[in-house]
Amino acid sequence: MPNKDCSNKRRTGLRDIWNAYMCRGARFAKFDIPVCPTIVTNIPESILTWEEAKQLHKKFVRKDRNYRSEAYVCFYIDDYKFDSVRTSIWLYPWLALRILKHFRGIITPDFSLYQDFPYPIKVWNIYRMRAFGYWSGKQGLEVINNARWGTSETYDYCFEGIEKNSIVAIGTVGGSPRKLIDRSRFEEGLEEMIRRLSPIAIIVYGSSNYPCFDRLRDAGITVISFKSSTAAYYEGRNDHE
Repeated sequence: MPNKDCSNKRRTGLRDIWNAYMCRGARFAKFDIPVCPTIVTNIPESILTWEEAKQLHKKFVRKDRNYRSEAYVCFYIDDYKFDSVRTSIWLYPWLALRILKHFRGIITPDFSLYQDFPYPIKVWNIYRMRAFGYWSGKQGLEVINNARWGTSETYDYCFEGIEKNSIVAIGTVGGSPRKLIDRSRFEEGLEEMIRRLSPIAIIVYGSSNYPCFDRLRDAGITVISFKSSTAAYYEGRNDHE
């Protein structure tokens, strides 16, 4: 059933789970994954998680309904915090936009590609990353693509829809490459991303203190890391102890 953008926006996602309207006017890559252009050329001043953005919004919107933040919003958090039945930015994108429109831009959602996910679910999550990003750009937000990969079989589709020679973002919180068991897989995927996308800069949300990033810097690739909220919290505690 065709979707109408302005008809009962709270329920849009429930009527059209594909959110086809998000891709209106888009170009498409392999597997019909929409291309999400990145026209951003400057590194964000700061990055907040979706949870932090919601908290800030709740605090400031009461005083100023038109407040503005120069921060970008990322989704490097557990999926249930932004993709559950009641809180899904995919099912209720217009509600999410009420908050996101107060921020300078977003890093596209980090829908998971767990190794035990069925193949169609992983392709579906890549589709959602790009579609949500493309739509957000149409709503006036600056958009940087999140690059997410899994095991080597995901390389066939996980980088689709991201333009070459652009700024990309990746997350290192909560798992690889922090865990030794995942590090080689992460490094292999990182090298594949460089080969396929040739990014002009890589934003890392989390630690970039790993040899794989040092090698990229030595090769002349700009790598900029932003501390996660958890790391900043414990660093702050240590400073006061």
